[in-house]
Amino acid sequence: MTDQTEQDRVLIFDTTLRDGEQSPGATMTHDEKLEIAAMLDEMGVDIIEAGFPIASEGDFEAVRDIAKQAKSAVICGLARANFADIDRAWEAVSHAKRPRIHTFIGTSPLHRDITKLTQDEMVEKIAATVTHARNLCDNVQWSPMDATRTERDYLCRVVETAIKCGATTINIPDTVGYTAPRESADLIAMLLERVPGADQVIFATHCHNDLGMATANALAAVEAGARQIECTINGLGERAGNTALEEVVMALKVRNDIMPFRTGIDTRRIMAISRKVATVSGFPVQYNKAIVGKNAFAHESGIHQDGVLKNAETFEIMRPEDIGLNATNLVMGKHSGRAALRAKLKELGFDLGDNQLNDVFVRFKALADRKKEVYDDDLIALMRDSEADLDHDRVQVKFLRVICGTEAPQSADLILSIDGAEQRVTAQGDGPVDATFAAVKALVPHHAHLELYQVHAVTGGTDAQATVSVRLQEDGHIATGQASDTDTVVASAKAYVNALNRLAVRREKTRPDEAKAAV
Repeated sequence: MTDQTEQDRVLIFDTTLRDGEQSPGATMTHDEKLEIAAMLDEMGVDIIEAGFPIASEGDFEAVRDIAKQAKSAVICGLARANFADIDRAWEAVSHAKRPRIHTFIGTSPLHRDITKLTQDEMVEKIAATVTHARNLCDNVQWSPMDATRTERDYLCRVVETAIKCGATTINIPDTVGYTAPRESADLIAMLLERVPGADQVIFATHCHNDLGMATANALAAVEAGARQIECTINGLGERAGNTALEEVVMALKVRNDIMPFRTGIDTRRIMAISRKVATVSGFPVQYNKAIVGKNAFAHESGIHQDGVLKNAETFEIMRPEDIGLNATNLVMGKHSGRAALRAKLKELGFDLGDNQLNDVFVRFKALADRKKEVYDDDLIALMRDSEADLDHDRVQVKFLRVICGTEAPQSADLILSIDGAEQRVTAQGDGPVDATFAAVKALVPHHAHLELYQVHAVTGGTDAQATVSVRLQEDGHIATGQASDTDTVVASAKAYVNALNRLAVRREKTRPDEAKAAV
């Protein structure tokens, strides 16, 4: 092993931009991916899996550009077990100072049945594709997908084949979140003991959270000998998500007494990137989420409050400062100035230029005039809307008035700016939101199906901002729109239009001819 993989060092492999982005509706723009990759690099992530280059031209371009900008991290591209995928991944990551190809194939009986390969045929395919990848790149990672449901003898055989053919990292995925901590540890220990050459490579673990045990399974694997953890910011990922980077890193830091391992992560950057990923993905962090949730350092119980005031360690096992929270906590309101707003936003992970600050400051003042106090979550919602309200959005909400109450019909009078031209319509519906959506559809005809409409208050009180999430599905494409406002119906209109704009962007990428005639 190299000096980077000594026995107490655990490498952090972040796949937010690949596995995380596979969450339905969590698609990120090109610029958002580059910004998150830069933040991951700066915080000390060892390997960034930047995407799946053959999946689309957009994915390829993102991986290529992340590879070009990377300063320290290894940049990895995912590839299935075929030469075309591997060549495309190499084309993208070859621009990095430290490139890696990650190739995989499903090895469990279920996956072998899908590919119609015998055990021997699959071994031959693994040998050929890993060899091909290694001939292109000296840093090759190989994964037997659904490893935890693969027969143990066969798993040893395929892992041995991958090592002999040049794989330098062997990742053992719990693809469906099926295993338990003891099984996770036993599996890694068994492979290290039985597979020839296992001591010459790095073993990694990739755990999904379907049963809520991803972090526990990852840490158990490390105790058994794994030296790379695959994870995502906020645990973002398919179904119930992945191992959360913030959880494993802080667990290793806080419980160093029983898990004497270290990482190169600057934990003070955790909260900033957590909030950034939540903003660009449209997946808000649940309030009671470990480490980064709103309530992670909140205390309401009188006993807890009294204890924390006397000695924070009585009920807090880590300090807010350890993850980048400012313990002094600036209180924002209508009397706050630009300097205070800039400092608070920087604390929350948003480093703004002067022009952007001026624009956000106007929005902040308008919000502060309607609320007694502007909380952190209010500002995050404000930034989300500021970043979503881009000049290149073809459709923007300019005016909305609704008539509602006990007497029907409810109606909405709406003005939208479409490609710079304002258009107006009045529509009726079963309630103010239904009328508003009908008005939007009258001005922007489309066939998208509304899969989700969700409202929650950003903060408490009758003056609270409402954050509305809208998920639309069109021809297999899913787009999520979010918006916040103290008026729930206005937030609904903006979220709906935001989702339509995102669908339009995808349509332009996949069906450019049709996109010219549609929004």
